Amino acid sequence: MQAAPPGDDPLPHSDAMPRLNYHTARFLTSSPTLEQCPPDAGAEVAFAGRSNAGKSSAINALTQQKALARTSRTPGRTQLINFFTVAGDADRRLVDLPGYGYAKVPEKVKLEWQRHLSDYLRARRSLRGVVLMMDVRHPLTEFDQMMLGWADEQDMPVRILLTKADKLKPGAARGALQQVRHRLQEWEDLVSVQLFSALKRQGVDEAAAQLDAWLLDDPAG
Repeated sequence: MQAAPPGDDPLPHSDAMPRLNYHTARFLTSSPTLEQCPPDAGAEVAFAGRSNAGKSSAINALTQQKALARTSRTPGRTQLINFFTVAGDADRRLVDLPGYGYAKVPEKVKLEWQRHLSDYLRARRSLRGVVLMMDVRHPLTEFDQMMLGWADEQDMPVRILLTKADKLKPGAARGALQQVRHRLQEWEDLVSVQLFSALKRQGVDEAAAQLDAWLLDDPAG
């Protein structure tokens, strides 16, 4: 297993390979609203981020599939909450949330997206954690901080992937990681952060280990 570079937050279980096979992820359904989401049972992890933060590419890298989450040259095209099963188990799900803040759509539509996103994040009982994608060159946008504020209110753990790390030299990427960690000190009990590159597959094992920790956790046990 690829070791975490010095300074990255530790893995939830760094002594073992990921226990769920994310390459088995398959599309389940798309839902425009909370009411049309699959039954709120089992465990799911949601992927969130601005539409240009590399969210779809990160999901595809984690699942070792080229087009599970569709990528587009037009950020913000995905407007639905997309659910995927893991290992054929409908009670273990990955959720691709609508990208936010970049799409060239009417303001009314953006506000509608925001409302459905908020409904899902606040009311979904099976949600175990949020993977929040931030472009390493432009972290902690207004949207990112809104998400972190919500997570704090809900006591919901967040794993931040500083995506497109290959766009920076290693030293600059490490510096960006340290700056983000410093700015997130008030949330350190809930928020962990790492570098990630879908292109170079940097940080994939670490992110998968965090997904395992959430999806295999039994709150009743």
